[in-house]
Amino acid sequence: MRFGLIQDYSADIAEVADSVETYETAGLDTIAVAEAYSFDAVSRLGYLAAKTRRIGLMSNIFQLYTRTPTLTAMTAASLDSLAPGGFTLGLGASGPQVIEGFHGVPYDAPLGRTREIVEICRQTWRREPVVHDGRRYSIPLTRERGGSGLGKPLKLINHLARPDIPISIAALGRQSVAQVAEIADGWQPIFFDPQRASKVWGESLEAGTAKRGSELGPLAIQVQVFFAFGDPSPEAVMRIRSYLALYIGGMGAKGKNFYNDVVSSYGFEAEAAEIQDLYLAGRHAEAVAAIPDELVQGVTLLGDPDRLRQRIADFEAAGVTELLLAPVAETAEQRLDDVVALLALAARGRD
Repeated sequence: MRFGLIQDYSADIAEVADSVETYETAGLDTIAVAEAYSFDAVSRLGYLAAKTRRIGLMSNIFQLYTRTPTLTAMTAASLDSLAPGGFTLGLGASGPQVIEGFHGVPYDAPLGRTREIVEICRQTWRREPVVHDGRRYSIPLTRERGGSGLGKPLKLINHLARPDIPISIAALGRQSVAQVAEIADGWQPIFFDPQRASKVWGESLEAGTAKRGSELGPLAIQVQVFFAFGDPSPEAVMRIRSYLALYIGGMGAKGKNFYNDVVSSYGFEAEAAEIQDLYLAGRHAEAVAAIPDELVQGVTLLGDPDRLRQRIADFEAAGVTELLLAPVAETAEQRLDDVVALLALAARGRD
C-alpha cells in the first residue's frame, strides 16, 4: 500500500510545504493538490515541486472543461519536469454546478471529453504533431468547425524525460468508471467503502478492464480518505459529517448528484434522500445529523493501531493501491504527527 497526502483547496499551502522534509523521511509517497473553485492547483504544485526531493505530486483534480486538452498536456509535462518524484495528472469532470456556475461553460459529454483529452495528452507527450478530429475537439481547428483554416499541426517543443505521464481519473458513475478502467493509469473514487465498493463498481471495473490495453499495466486505485491516528475529537468527527452532508446533500441538484447516488448504492437510499432534502431546504445541521454512523466508519481511516491495520488491509483487499490521507486532527503539528505515525505503523507491517 502506498500513502499520500491531500492538500485541501482551502488549507494553507505552507502547512504541507514546511513539513516536506519530515514527510520524505517518514516515507510519504505522494502529495495531491485539490482544485475546486479555489486557488488553482497548478501554482501550488509548482511550489511543492521546488520543496520536495522525491515525493510524487498529483492533481486532485484538474477539471476537464477549464483548460484546453493541449494546455492540460503542457501543464502536466511542465510539472513532471519540475517534480523530482514525478507528476500524476489527475483529471475529472467535476459537476454542472461548478463548471457552469463558476466557469460559465457548458457541462456536456463528460465521457466523450474525457476520452478525447486522454488521447490528445498522450499524443502531445509523444511529441507528435497534434492532429485530432473528435466530436468535441478539433486540432487544428478547421474552417468547418469554426476556425480560420490557418492552423497547422504542431508538436510540443520540449523533450520529455517521461513521455508516459500517468493519468488518474476521478469517476463515480458506472459508465465513467468502466471507461477509466479501460483507458487510464489510475482511478480516484471518493467516499470509497471497501466493504461495499464492489457492489457499486465491480461490474464496471471488470467491463473496462476487459478492454484495457496491456501497455497500461494494472489499474492503480487512489482513494482519498479522512484519517486520524487514534480516536478523533468530536469536533473532527463533526467536520467529517459536515463534509459528507455537503457533498451528499448539496453538491448537485436532485437527480444530478453523483455523491448522493454512490451513498444510495451503498444501501443508504432513504438516508441519502433525506440528507439531500434537508440540505437543499437550508436545514444543514439536520442534514449533518442524518449522516449514518455506519457510513462515516465505512469511508474513513480512524482509530487505534489495531483498527488502522485492519482498515488498511480492508482497503488493500478491495484493490486500493494508495490511500490519500486527509488528516482531521485539530492542529498542524498533530496532523503531521498522525501521518508520520501511520507511515511508521505501515512500515512495521511490511517488515
